Amino acid sequence: MSDWIRGHPHSPGSSDLGVLQLAWLGDAVWELHQRLRHCRQPGRSDDLHRAVVAEVRADAQAIALQRLEPWLEDEEKALVRRGRNRAGRGPRSADAATYGQATGFETMVGWLFLHNPDRLAQLLDQLESTGQPSKQRFETP
Repeated sequence: MSDWIRGHPHSPGSSDLGVLQLAWLGDAVWELHQRLRHCRQPGRSDDLHRAVVAEVRADAQAIALQRLEPWLEDEEKALVRRGRNRAGRGPRSADAATYGQATGFETMVGWLFLHNPDRLAQLLDQLESTGQPSKQRFETP
């Protein structure tokens, strides 16, 4: 399902993006990935929308990150830390730890999308093989 990412060329000039810009981009990439996953399912658009929203919420992103942690390389872990440290408090609907983990996940996804789309596709494939994030529970460290 992540084959669309593998064809994405390296983006010149992307190295000067800040952490929050990478997180913003990563959020969009993650949402597009979820939309592509769900668009193959039958159903009304509002049902598909609700399914995607469940996957792009901060708690689902934090769970996705938690499931990927054993496979992350040191550089990817550093990106997650940078994003988590820049996250701020977040919305009232998410606690600060969950929001920080989600921002770290988005930062890593954004950076990988620009710099190493094959690696991003590998990680997304790993998530596919282990189930959907919204069906699990985030464990606060």
